Amino acid sequence: MQTIVQILAQEFNKNEEHVQNIVTLLDEDNTVPFIARYRKEMHGTTDDQTIREIADRLAYLRNLEARRQEVKKSIENQGKLTEELAAQIDNAATLAEVEDLYRPYKQKRRTRATIAREKGLEPLAQLLFAQEADCPVPLEEAAKYVDAEKGVETAEDALAGAGDIIAEDISNDAEIRKDMRELIFARGDILSSAAKKDQEDTVYRNYYAFVSPVSKVQGHQVLAMNRGEREEILKVSVEINRELATELVWRRTVKGSCASTDFVRACGEDAYDRLIFPSVEREIRAMLTEQANEGAIGQFALNLRPLLMQPPVKGFVTMGLDPGYRMGCKVAVVDGTGKVLDTAVVYPTYGERQKKECIEKLSALIKKHKVKHIAIGNGTASRETEQMTVEMIAGLGKGAGVSYVIVNEAGASVYSASKLAAKEFPEFDVNLRSAVSIARRLQDPLAELVKIDPKSIGVGQYQHDMPEKRLGEALDGVVEDCVNAVGVDLNTASAPLLARVSGLNASVAQNIVKYREENGSFTSRAQVLKVPKLGAKAFQQCAGFLRVPESKQVLDNTSVHPESYEAAEKVLSFCGYGMEDVKAGRLDHMMRNLHAYGEERAAKECGIGLPTLFDIADELRQPGRDPRDELPPPVLRTDVLEIKDLKPGMELKGTVRNVIDFGAFVDIGVHQDGLVHISQICDRFIKHPSEVLAVGDVVTVWVKEVEEKKNRISLTMRKDKLGL
Repeated sequence: MQTIVQILAQEFNKNEEHVQNIVTLLDEDNTVPFIARYRKEMHGTTDDQTIREIADRLAYLRNLEARRQEVKKSIENQGKLTEELAAQIDNAATLAEVEDLYRPYKQKRRTRATIAREKGLEPLAQLLFAQEADCPVPLEEAAKYVDAEKGVETAEDALAGAGDIIAEDISNDAEIRKDMRELIFARGDILSSAAKKDQEDTVYRNYYAFVSPVSKVQGHQVLAMNRGEREEILKVSVEINRELATELVWRRTVKGSCASTDFVRACGEDAYDRLIFPSVEREIRAMLTEQANEGAIGQFALNLRPLLMQPPVKGFVTMGLDPGYRMGCKVAVVDGTGKVLDTAVVYPTYGERQKKECIEKLSALIKKHKVKHIAIGNGTASRETEQMTVEMIAGLGKGAGVSYVIVNEAGASVYSASKLAAKEFPEFDVNLRSAVSIARRLQDPLAELVKIDPKSIGVGQYQHDMPEKRLGEALDGVVEDCVNAVGVDLNTASAPLLARVSGLNASVAQNIVKYREENGSFTSRAQVLKVPKLGAKAFQQCAGFLRVPESKQVLDNTSVHPESYEAAEKVLSFCGYGMEDVKAGRLDHMMRNLHAYGEERAAKECGIGLPTLFDIADELRQPGRDPRDELPPPVLRTDVLEIKDLKPGMELKGTVRNVIDFGAFVDIGVHQDGLVHISQICDRFIKHPSEVLAVGDVVTVWVKEVEEKKNRISLTMRKDKLGL
């Protein structure tokens, strides 16, 4: 029997030693970002995402092993555990297989078979089910069990009770259940239909007469059918050819030909119709839902990562506009560091006079504070606010150099109504806090988005249908990885941002902010050890991800871990440089010099591995490098299109807002995102749009079709598919 480490190594195609090291590091309470970044030699440079997947699978396998032991102990306590059964349980590869094996030994509610056993009919059932050559005629044998006191009035009653026992025993056969699941997965269909004969048009119209092989049904289809079923708009079922299914049952239960063969065959049919199929159908639906959930959670996480890692538009005075009708448009101007300079409320949708007043007021704020960029939330009244903004920019003249961006405001209202926002901006009402958040989202998306529950950011499908705990864990892992990949300025980071740093939690993050307020800026990484409740273990985990620009030690503002400072200084000396050269950025020939010295020799003399050596060298050459700077910046606009302006064949630049199973939604600057169907993404077969696209990608698209009344825009990334 394979060990858990061997199973993981095989499943992830990894070296057993590396997997064992990952397991050990996780068990020692090291965080995934720390393991991924600072223990590369131990795990063969496995990335953070794979380490998380290994951790998830490790938890499942350990849970499986614990359940195996519980089941064996329970059966042993009943005096029914055989060596053969114990081996079957030990070799069960899934929890479902373990439960199948445990099924006959579980404490059950009273069933028809239970009642029949209480009436003393089990010997009759065993005799008939054995199907020996000399088996008596079932009805004749059943007559021997007639007992009015036990409630067995006739031979037919006895035979029916024996049949109930046989049917339940067949239903409890682990091999039959396993084979039935496999048969339905391979040959079954999932169907959905309208719940009512004259069902009105709804978003579920595509599922009013839907059929798909179970093996090919897509995750988003499963989730849509589940939701439609919950809302009582759809009826959903699984179907399999009954002859195939009953034949499978008979192959395992009917033996040759004897007097009880036909009776056992009938019991097999009853077991299938009444017990096996309804139960396995529920299991299949549950498995499909679990797979769909995992796929949707994975896609949500995949979309969240590039959204969090959007390049910041740093150092510019920015105006945030939170559009609205009744309450007006909320305005906040923040400086290059996100500090609020001014706020206002304007009413561009109330009429021409109010729009003119709005333009005058905002133009004055732009000139007063030298605003460079305007961030507009993409919610209610966004289109009208965008049109007003374009008119205002035109009035400022080309020399003003002002541009605007539509910002995804998902979750902004959640943040603005939170205790955190109230603490951060006690003097502002909820609406003005949203405007500040929208402005800051453009300046530093990651720093602002960490303040919001990731589930509220809305870059996936059916997130409200997902298992909340599992979704939360997956998304929190993405946020943690992103924050630590970028690094955090110890002297400017908010408590929510610090709480996402490896090794820190909300309480310690608050203590860091409090210490900073009481003692002034940190002057070194080591000083953070003075913060209450931040011990040596937490420091080991967090130190490499904290940046201290004010420190005299240059390495305190890099991703070089304090445990490698000595090694970093040696690497510099091997290459003929010193710390002053790092400060001045004079390491042009460092890699050439390191190669000349010998990478393996340098690593050995520093007491580190090659991966750590190369990480240190890269960081010394580009201290404080922000990985987000390598990504394409957001599309800044100065004019606006409306859906009526779009014509088939029109070429546009757009930003990918969401990637889903069947395509991607692209913002092309007309308020309504356009859909690029998966078939329109590239000229080769792809299983999923995420193979080619990620949230935040800037892409060239062509308008394929416009349905103005329905507010639908179909786009293509393949000019050859325009058909014009």
